[in-house]
Amino acid sequence: MRPLLPLTALTLALFAPPLWAKDIHAVASFTVLADIVRNVGGTHVIVTSLVGPNGDPHVYEPTPQDAKALKDADAVLISGLGLEGWMTRLIKTSGYSGKVTVASTGIHTRKMTDDGKVVTDPHAWNDISNGVIYTRNVVTALSAADPADAADFKRNGEAYIHKLQALDNYAKARFATLPGAARKVLTSHDAFGYFGAAYGVTFLSPVGISTDAEPAAADVARLIEQIKKEHVAAYFFENSNDPRMVRQIADATGAAPGGELYVEALSPPNGPAASYEAMFRYNVDTLYAGMARTAH
Repeated sequence: MRPLLPLTALTLALFAPPLWAKDIHAVASFTVLADIVRNVGGTHVIVTSLVGPNGDPHVYEPTPQDAKALKDADAVLISGLGLEGWMTRLIKTSGYSGKVTVASTGIHTRKMTDDGKVVTDPHAWNDISNGVIYTRNVVTALSAADPADAADFKRNGEAYIHKLQALDNYAKARFATLPGAARKVLTSHDAFGYFGAAYGVTFLSPVGISTDAEPAAADVARLIEQIKKEHVAAYFFENSNDPRMVRQIADATGAAPGGELYVEALSPPNGPAASYEAMFRYNVDTLYAGMARTAH
């Protein structure tokens, strides 16, 4: 007769969770990407965003807590395309030796001239069809880190992609109702290039792709003249940037305030852009309202 297990061992054998049923820890560079990871990961993934709500990923200064989060991570994901210039140093400092997933891999990138140089625009997620590519890359990364839950990641990813595709169609239909001459706005910095190309909106800004640059006085003067010439009637500022420059330009041109946009960071949970989906819809509706007011 087989001897009975002691009660404590029997209890552990019956009620302990399976070895594969453990949460994995994923670190994302900024809030937009972190939200995509949460949607794909569901209950299997604990997600840390290095840059927090309303934070600027261009000029972020990593903390010792960030290094610890990276060292303990099962998966690390960045947007790439030059957005997180501080990430290489942080990875080296943290001692993390695993794979770093670049979520923008496979995107048709946009080139632009910034401070006299041709550079890659890193703000790809603002065309929400690119968010579909981010999502598929996240599914692949989480499945590699946790193969046992890969089927759930794929299912979550496909459901999320369906929502993003619906938002893409929503934006195209919304802006199509405005005349082309009205679809021109002033923003704080050049972060809406992908958005503008996808949805037929022209964005003018005093600062290039990175917010750590200061515009030259001559460039600002040329922008003011362009805004007057093209009759740009609405301006918008961004949640993660200083609005003073764009307000000064608006005062000089007569452009009317259109509101705040969320371009590189989500809002806090109680704000209007607490998720990637909410951020995109909020931006579409805010831009539409501002342009519609000046179109009549």
